[in-house]
Amino acid sequence: MMSDAGRRIRPQDRAGRGIAAPEPGLTPAELIARAAALRERVRAEQDASEARGCHSPELQEAFIRAGFFRALQPRRFGGYEFDYTTFYKAMLEISRGDPAVGWCLILGATHSAQVASHWPEQAQIELFGADGHFIAPHRAQGPAGTCRRVDGGYRVEGVWNYASGVPYSTHFIGNVMVEGTDEQVVFIVPRGGYEILGDWGGDATLGMRASGSNSVRIEGAFVPAHWVVPMGRGLWSADDVPGGTYGTRLHGNPMYLGRMMGPYHASLVTTVIGAARAALDELDEIARARKTRFPPIVPWYQDVNIQRPFGQALLLADTAEATLVKACEMYMDYCRRWAADGTPFSAEDSLRLWGVLITAGGMACDAVELLFRAASSAAAKKGQRIERYWRDCAMYRGHSSAQSATFATGVARVHFGLPMGMYGI
Repeated sequence: MMSDAGRRIRPQDRAGRGIAAPEPGLTPAELIARAAALRERVRAEQDASEARGCHSPELQEAFIRAGFFRALQPRRFGGYEFDYTTFYKAMLEISRGDPAVGWCLILGATHSAQVASHWPEQAQIELFGADGHFIAPHRAQGPAGTCRRVDGGYRVEGVWNYASGVPYSTHFIGNVMVEGTDEQVVFIVPRGGYEILGDWGGDATLGMRASGSNSVRIEGAFVPAHWVVPMGRGLWSADDVPGGTYGTRLHGNPMYLGRMMGPYHASLVTTVIGAARAALDELDEIARARKTRFPPIVPWYQDVNIQRPFGQALLLADTAEATLVKACEMYMDYCRRWAADGTPFSAEDSLRLWGVLITAGGMACDAVELLFRAASSAAAKKGQRIERYWRDCAMYRGHSSAQSATFATGVARVHFGLPMGMYGI
């Protein structure tokens, strides 16, 4: 007999439009292999991507053909509905080619799962469209801009910065306060309803210069009511949802319970673990090509003074990657547990998962720091790859969601039954 929890995730009647995936037989292993095969091509374009502010249109077409933007998308809407473990393993390979390009790609690709989890069926039909091609950044911090209720929906306008992944987007997702209330909502606007500002790329920032984190300007866009959801449901998802979400009921997949705190930070951490792997690749090459400065003159990799930091960084990168994979598995396990017996995926579960990922990100950045110092001052010259990876990690270190000391206090407060004091939790 099916449990009550099992009944909660049975798909609703799927009458209406369905979209076939471009390659219905694509497997998780093939998706990851495609990403690994693109790594060197992504790496070779680092300079041009950084100057442009994002990867090339040709690479974008390769990413589309590979299926990256459909990896987390529901099968009903032309996606492959892979799990988060598969997705982030693939994205780690791209980030190993260029962490900033990984940031741009991931933050354009991951939000299809957010929409599939928390937006109503009619909105999903409209947003995924006739062919299922959907790319959308979410400017999650904020809110910014203004929003007022009008007949049938909302009128939104303003500027939202750091819209990572926006250059090739089909939609933009943003946060805003509803005028005259204390309600924060998450809205979606289609391409054509927003302007992408030219404020990213080149030397506009210290690092992550190819992350496509341009600002977005919206001038009086109308957003239909069913394209808008409350902040608590559309992102932080702190409250228990015993009846499931639109996504669990519509798609029959507990992954679409949509507890987004962990997956959101996994998107950032994957890029700096990629930076650690890339920096290891670079120092390996340098150490094999360079010789020691003082007798005995031998290949540099035979010197204990390069072996030690390389080994330390390798272990940090290995641990960070293993932590990322485990965190993805934990997310999926929590969702399946909820579906099996109704055990809530609690706010503390989400926050601790986020914290595990912050720890992994710190280890990856520590690895890059070790390698940057070990590579000597030659690695600090403009255009050197380790210098670029160090700058990219510096950007992650400064991100508000990566501040482990601040975050740890909030996790402890939730554990002791106190309000976290952040994000309405």
